[in-house]
Amino acid sequence: MKVGEIAPDFTLSDRFGKEFNLYQNLRKNILLIFYPKDNTPVCSTQLRDYQINIEKFIELNVQPVAINIADVDSHKSFCEEINVNFPVLSDKEKKVSKLYDAINFLGMNKRMIVLVGKDKKIKMIKKMLPINYISTDELVKEIISLRIN
Repeated sequence: MKVGEIAPDFTLSDRFGKEFNLYQNLRKNILLIFYPKDNTPVCSTQLRDYQINIEKFIELNVQPVAINIADVDSHKSFCEEINVNFPVLSDKEKKVSKLYDAINFLGMNKRMIVLVGKDKKIKMIKKMLPINYISTDELVKEIISLRIN
């Protein structure tokens, strides 16, 4: 998977059991946030940062969507704990994570960001070490530099 390629479509369930389909939600650019594990310090800080600064993403016509291999119940309690309201999807079968090369050698999600444009093309891919994440401000700068609408 490379920048400029068409992003693979998928449908996953959110923490409420509601289905989320990538292509059906491309009225906005979608920021796919693959993260290693619910209820861990870095993942909690990352998703909380994006939630607190959600208006910055909205201004850029970007919808954050987190993906992890944990089940719906785990995501539900995790999101309630850290007050995250954007979609957090369960990829328990690891199909989407594998499709996006977001599974590490231990079978867990990598920490990775994929920006999918409204035209279905991948605009940005960022991989990080599990102990680091890209802050909202850094992401916003990157997205602005891409000049997408």
